Amino acid sequence: MAQFSPKTNCNQAAEDAGGGAGEPFPLNAFPEFGASITLPRVLDRRKTGEKMLRGIPVSQGVSRNRVVMLNRMRIDPAKCDIAKSDLAGEEDRLQVSLAETRRQILTLQGRLRDAMGAKEALIFDSHLLVLEDPMLLEEVSRFIREDLVSVEFAFFQASEKYAEALAKVDDAYLSERAADIRDVTQRVLANLTGQPACAGLADLTEPCIVVAHDLTPSDTAMMDPAMVLGFVTEVGSRTSHTAILARSLRIPAVLGLGEAISELHTGQSVLLDGFNGFVVIEPSEQTLFEYGQLVERQTSIEESLEVIHDEAAETRDGHRIILSSNIERAADVESVLQCGATGVGLFRTEFLFINRSDLPDEEEQFAAYRQVTESLAPDPVIIRTLDLGGDKLLSHVNVAAEMNPFLGWRAIRLCLEEKDLFRTQLRAILRASAFGDLKIMYPMVSGVEELEAANVLLDECRGQLRAEGVAFAEALEIGVMIETPSAAMIADSLAKRV
Repeated sequence: MAQFSPKTNCNQAAEDAGGGAGEPFPLNAFPEFGASITLPRVLDRRKTGEKMLRGIPVSQGVSRNRVVMLNRMRIDPAKCDIAKSDLAGEEDRLQVSLAETRRQILTLQGRLRDAMGAKEALIFDSHLLVLEDPMLLEEVSRFIREDLVSVEFAFFQASEKYAEALAKVDDAYLSERAADIRDVTQRVLANLTGQPACAGLADLTEPCIVVAHDLTPSDTAMMDPAMVLGFVTEVGSRTSHTAILARSLRIPAVLGLGEAISELHTGQSVLLDGFNGFVVIEPSEQTLFEYGQLVERQTSIEESLEVIHDEAAETRDGHRIILSSNIERAADVESVLQCGATGVGLFRTEFLFINRSDLPDEEEQFAAYRQVTESLAPDPVIIRTLDLGGDKLLSHVNVAAEMNPFLGWRAIRLCLEEKDLFRTQLRAILRASAFGDLKIMYPMVSGVEELEAANVLLDECRGQLRAEGVAFAEALEIGVMIETPSAAMIADSLAKRV
């Protein structure tokens, strides 16, 4: 009987094909490639004696291997009184540990950026912000001064207060940020006490399925996909940074197993189904066979799609279809080329601006826009100007009161209000247009006046660059996104001005 390969990881291609999280992944999504196999037969409770646990599927894929339990020791400092004469020394220890923690996070962030790209590395910006939070640091100092306690105890008490408050928020995303605070706290405490912050993962000597109560983003970022073929945790959710990193690393993962995790022990053979959130203990031959067919089928689909990778996207009656990619960062160009897309239909430039303490200058933006435009030439690249505000408010500008911020003070309105910010981006886009077929698109335009005002600023930037002798595409195409009811009503008038 065919055996499921212990190192097989059938992951992102299946995710892209449409297997939804928590739903049985149907291989008949591509019926033209032959007979189909679906997972429901595997998921039925059969009389095989195997145990099947269920959690939250957060990173798709299937893996089978032996369990390694990661008993991560949490540093929980006891209260330690200090003398008034020790206050200055404790404050110095705090500053030294904060500086070392910052250095470690920046190193980890740089490693993640090199391995997976800037977008994934942004996760650790939130960790850096914890270290710089004035309210948290003031509370730590106050604990030390007023209660005369050690910096370890003060930092733990203050940070845990914030973490507990966030964990109680009735919002999955915000409540998961408690894990980020606790991750940073453990790293600070490790530096204060000399204990290791991420013991266990670095000691793996052979491929395995990692099982733990929880895994921090720092833990996950350090994982070697060749050694960690999948992981399971007792707690966690789809919106956690750990889940996001698992998807980026393409490591199958099931979180939130709850008390059922007590069924798992080091050395057990398990099959991890990241499509449906199942963990099968000591899988039967039939289960291995059926999951093996799943992986073989997915491989066949990938190979069949690869054969037609370079063929023209045309209907049977000869009509060409333009299939372009949407991207968020310059590093996404590689994926655009790999999937055979015709250029970029939407470059979301706001990802250059978020989760950072400063604004990207003209040179940084120019470098990103040029990289994309030049790499994909002669195919077109449509750059959308900054679309921030409302749900993604910049901390660098003053926010005006707005009854509906999601349709109000954002996108083109924000840019027309913050003209220097807009000019910087427009100049960078114009300069990049000299290196390929670049087009510009304004978001959330609601009227002719906004479009004309944006074009006035664009013309100003053109004039500046001409005077400076800087090359750009004089015939740069301009467009608008029709996203508001008012824009839809006057689409014909807008079209005459682009």
